[in-house]
Amino acid sequence: MSAAHPFTHEVRAPGRVNLIGEHTDYQDGLCLPIAIEREAVLRYNHIGGSHVTVRSSQLDGIASVDLNANFNDDATDPKRSSSAQPAWALAVAATVAALRERGHRVGAFTGELDSSVPLGSGLSSSAAFNVALTLALTEAGGAPLSGTELALVAQRAEHLCGVPCGIMDQMASVHGYAGHAILVDCQDLSVQPIAMPPDLAVIVVHSGLPRSLADSAYADRRFAVEHAAQTLGLTSLRSATIDQVRDDPFARHVVSENARVVAFVEALRAGSFERLGLLLDESHTSLAVDFAVSTHELDTLAAFLRSSGALGARLTGGGFGGCVIALAPRHDAPAIADEAAARYRGETGLVPTPFVTTASGGASHSPIG
Repeated sequence: MSAAHPFTHEVRAPGRVNLIGEHTDYQDGLCLPIAIEREAVLRYNHIGGSHVTVRSSQLDGIASVDLNANFNDDATDPKRSSSAQPAWALAVAATVAALRERGHRVGAFTGELDSSVPLGSGLSSSAAFNVALTLALTEAGGAPLSGTELALVAQRAEHLCGVPCGIMDQMASVHGYAGHAILVDCQDLSVQPIAMPPDLAVIVVHSGLPRSLADSAYADRRFAVEHAAQTLGLTSLRSATIDQVRDDPFARHVVSENARVVAFVEALRAGSFERLGLLLDESHTSLAVDFAVSTHELDTLAAFLRSSGALGARLTGGGFGGCVIALAPRHDAPAIADEAAARYRGETGLVPTPFVTTASGGASHSPIG
């Protein structure tokens, strides 16, 4: 921001860490994320005319989108789009299209995006960006969105960009609650804050392996579990029993993971740290063995976190790279994170990024000054 062009408005949207409940959201399941301190921040000015222009220190180029254009074809099939330059301008066009689909007004602005959520980390950098962008566009249009509708528009924008994501990431970014995890029921979209014990810390370690939902096997897994539900005559695996899916490892993961979310919430309320750690480990094993979305590096990092003193550890996010999370007593967490990261780097040659995080509040907007 320069002195000649001060910004007058700001929106913030956090990334998220999912404590447990992975690959359940697109099957009407349960998940338990926290919003984290790392966030996308978009500062901007309202302007006349019909263009949205956004600079970013993390992304190449300047996204400039004409609000009067018809984005439907380009946004629906990004591989055919030639008008979205640079590539991330497509996310802006898709968000405009998603808002208009649902009957919301948009307004023009010029601004700068800065994000502390690392790209390709499995911490929902894209959801944080889309939530911030959605909030800015509607605030500039005079009717800022909030709550679950904000999350649904941001999710739709990602779908228009070719990412068949569930709703968890956007719900976490919108509904984040300081000091609490949020229990998200993806069937009815209800949200329930669950207090985090103050002496329990969440460790996050980026493995040094980037990931991309659009380029990974994420869509294949989603298709497989949708097919499993249809074969059982169900609308989703939310109502399936473990006996019904015992011979289908992909579906078995979804059903068993929903049960682990319920058990995890019970353990949080009871303050049973040992049980929490065991459930994290069980979740990682299910993701690695049944759902086959882990990697040797993620398995190695999770093992080093456990043997360095964490209560339990698992990959978080879609898999195939990104981050591993662990739980630990708060006073031990920094040392555990550093030791595990050093051992992992020595073993793999990759450069991990460890940090300790806490549950933070959700997306917000405010005037500057």
